[in-house]
Amino acid sequence: MKKIIFITVSLFFFLIQQSFAVVKIDITRGNLEPLPIAVSNFYLDNPAQFSPELKKLKLDEKISAVIKNNLTRSGLFNIIDPKSYIQSPKIAHLKPRFEDWALIKSQVMVSGKLLIDSKKRLRVEFRLWDVVAAKEIEGLALFATPESWRRIAHIISDKIYERLTGESGYFDTRIIYVAETGSKEQRVKRLAIMDQDGSNNKYLTLGNELVLTPRFNPTAQIITYMSYFKNLPRVYMLNIETGIQEVVGDFPGMTFAPRFSPDGSKIIMSFAKDGNSDIYSMDIKSRIVEQLTSHPSIDTSPSYSADGKFITFNSDRSGAQQIYVMKSDGSQVKRISFGEGLYGTPVWSPRGDLIAFTKIFKGKFYIGVMRSDGSGERLLTENFYQEAPSWSPNGRVLIFYRETAGGKGGAGASSALWSIDLTGYNEKKINTPTDASDPAWSGLLSK
Repeated sequence: MKKIIFITVSLFFFLIQQSFAVVKIDITRGNLEPLPIAVSNFYLDNPAQFSPELKKLKLDEKISAVIKNNLTRSGLFNIIDPKSYIQSPKIAHLKPRFEDWALIKSQVMVSGKLLIDSKKRLRVEFRLWDVVAAKEIEGLALFATPESWRRIAHIISDKIYERLTGESGYFDTRIIYVAETGSKEQRVKRLAIMDQDGSNNKYLTLGNELVLTPRFNPTAQIITYMSYFKNLPRVYMLNIETGIQEVVGDFPGMTFAPRFSPDGSKIIMSFAKDGNSDIYSMDIKSRIVEQLTSHPSIDTSPSYSADGKFITFNSDRSGAQQIYVMKSDGSQVKRISFGEGLYGTPVWSPRGDLIAFTKIFKGKFYIGVMRSDGSGERLLTENFYQEAPSWSPNGRVLIFYRETAGGKGGAGASSALWSIDLTGYNEKKINTPTDASDPAWSGLLSK
């Protein structure tokens, strides 16, 4: 399996008076007006250094195109039509005339250049300009192989996002999901991985065995998931960089929804035995298993808080499926959801402030969020069938999957991945080569 390409990053412009920047986006409000921003094409510095093959790739256009797409999909930025740009990419990067950019209503401008260094590496320089204040506010230089140009564009997008919102970005990330093909009666499910924008899609399993609920290790490029081997459930770990797969354990009965702890040292999951399901954790190194709940009900879908001190899960111990929170040792169990309907698949935000969930009410499925004490419940989106929310690493966006209604016997039904902003706006479909379900977001690759 192809290894991840490592990218060298260096800051070459230091911000002396960052607090004086005029342009800033307040992302705490819903339905805000997107910030007008111009993204100039990057230009080739000393084009003679670029081979004919590299020139054919048109990286100067492609890198800026990915940046534009990332910023647009966030819902926070409005890309100004490049046809209205007055300055050439080279002049814009070296010495912009801010009045020209203000004339087309741009508040911020992005520029960049590409060159090949003495080690035959691709060097990408990027600058972020505050048009209102008429000054540069961010700069970055990256070195990598030309094949990793897309990752460079994602890293630059993150820097722009972070500089203008005050929060870390989420563009240099990947999404693991279950790729589905075939009829409902003979569904083939494979693990697949892609960049957060849907590019670079790759299949990680062959589809010989059913796979479910893949989840990322927050600290490494490792996933855990459930699969069936000879009709018996097994929990696996797969190293994406090396392709090495190992069985975490063969557990009695059915195993559900394995998920890593925040530090990556444990896996938490639920086991079903004799019609009952409880939550267990397992230390990855020692393989010691600890039972955390013991109740004559169905406890499942556990998820750790960002600091690892608490666990949220859903249970029907109150008579209907609701969300609960307990300490990570299984003590002090407390119900936090009390609205009408059934609650499930809770997952704690990486920021620690919110829990996302699926809710079923009056025949419809909702994706929502609530505070960790159960207050402030907000339903973000509703549909015929949707579930399995997963957070972006900055806690700003949720990804989930949605099924469309099919005809008789389920014929014609399909499932796809969608994302939505924490405010409930900017709902977007993420294109995949096949039907898709059970998505999970990675941490930042460049962190």
